[in-house]
Amino acid sequence: MTVMAERAVQSPQMSVEEFERIAAFAAKETDDAVRFEFINGRIGVKKAADGDHDTIVVRLNKRFMSTRPDLDLYQGQGLRVEKHREGRARPDAVLVPEGHFAGHGEWADPSGVLLVLEVTSHGSDTDSDLRDRQEKPLAYGAAGIPLYLLVDRDACTVTLYGDPDPGVGYRSSRKEPFGATLLLPDPLGIELDTEKLKQYVD
Repeated sequence: MTVMAERAVQSPQMSVEEFERIAAFAAKETDDAVRFEFINGRIGVKKAADGDHDTIVVRLNKRFMSTRPDLDLYQGQGLRVEKHREGRARPDAVLVPEGHFAGHGEWADPSGVLLVLEVTSHGSDTDSDLRDRQEKPLAYGAAGIPLYLLVDRDACTVTLYGDPDPGVGYRSSRKEPFGATLLLPDPLGIELDTEKLKQYVD
């Protein structure tokens, strides 16, 4: 099944260069309390994470590192996404070979990225959550990132997107409820038990 986001045809709000200047200014003025993204030609604000959100990221990080100590999970690393790298995203976490981002700038090329992780907020239907569910599968797949793992705290599901295609995003997805075991395929070969994620949705 091909997975692609529904996109309205719209003119970009600004150029990528203008966006990067705004994002850099905001980072200096707000001590990184506000983080911006630029997907589908439009600027978006990434909501500040709560404790449960961050706990999910930390728990998954521990699982990845215990199984694959040769990998690193970066939090807050910006990526150039979409087909022509005109988008800018800040995934909740990015899984890469050890030391991969050394020497990279604020917005790194996605080449070599193995998986991106997004965790939605809970109890709200924010613009950020809608981007995670609708626009980011297309942006990450178009950039050639092999896997996108979405932890949806409202739906209590994990969705693994795979088989990226520049024209359509991802060609496959697998959605499982919290509590299921999800296998992240080769080259990762990591089995995720999602039972404990149930603790972080109330």
